[in-house]
Amino acid sequence: MKQEVSRSASYTVECEDSVHVVEFNPFESGTAESLIAYGGNNYVVIGSCRFQEEDTEVEGIQFKTLKLLQHGVRVDAIAWSPETRLDALPPVIRFCTAAADKKLRIFYSDLQDTNEYKLLDGHSDYINDLVFSPKEGQEIASVSDDHTCRVWDLEGNLKASFVLRSPGMSVGWHPEDPFKLMVAEKNGAIRFYDLVTHQAVLSLTTNQTPLMSANWCLKNTFKVGAVAANDWFIWDITRSSYPLDKRPVHADRARLFRWSRVNENLFATTGYPGKMNSQLLVHHLGHPQPLLIGSAAIGSGLSWHRTLPICAVGGDHKLFFWVTEM
Repeated sequence: MKQEVSRSASYTVECEDSVHVVEFNPFESGTAESLIAYGGNNYVVIGSCRFQEEDTEVEGIQFKTLKLLQHGVRVDAIAWSPETRLDALPPVIRFCTAAADKKLRIFYSDLQDTNEYKLLDGHSDYINDLVFSPKEGQEIASVSDDHTCRVWDLEGNLKASFVLRSPGMSVGWHPEDPFKLMVAEKNGAIRFYDLVTHQAVLSLTTNQTPLMSANWCLKNTFKVGAVAANDWFIWDITRSSYPLDKRPVHADRARLFRWSRVNENLFATTGYPGKMNSQLLVHHLGHPQPLLIGSAAIGSGLSWHRTLPICAVGGDHKLFFWVTEM
């Protein structure tokens, strides 16, 4: 691997509005194209993309808008359901959004005439993150500034609720164990809950605030990463509740942490948008310096491709994609 200097995005896609959040579908959807969703001030776009890294007949990126859905309010977070299938007849598109009105919306579309959503109302403050149960997709967990983590069914019924000691910033579901949930709080605490007993079974801490983002490594679920203040943190939960590694990363505070879906040692962090740009850094645990440094105008959101070392960040009327050379 080679050390990278600061560089512009590998690919750019023009959008209708500023992009607040972007999410690649992390689940197999039955086609060669990857699904991606992004949200703006009052809409959600579902698109498909294919990259030259996976298809030599593609020049750069092939991006297609499949559906633009009116949302009516700013989109703050998006989570895909494993029920989404493009190879079904008709296609099934299911995802959930968290919005500025403190509500969740579960969307269903067949990419034709049926486009509907169900409103989930219960949080009393901004919702920072959400996730579908990864096996069946019949439940959604969400965390909020209201100091709760809530687990809902698809009808909007509350299945579980955990009182937190500070705002909930990130939530993750174990990919194999449907009863294990990770919840990260702004005060630096990361707890793992058993959804049968409703008890915390393990806790980690950054001993540093504010924790803004944490992510469970789905390639190796013993690994957890987070950003708090200016630093990133990595834990191996089999070894210690203390961080295995910690390094300063963004001078203007770190905003998001996301593990690659294809390499358990690869992860990305973003900083807060500065005067003009937001910084993206791609790190490898075997390297002291970032592999890649990118910047995006008013960058927000961060997501890794399901099968390629490519991450996406939203920007001002743009989607940016960076390819990590490995």
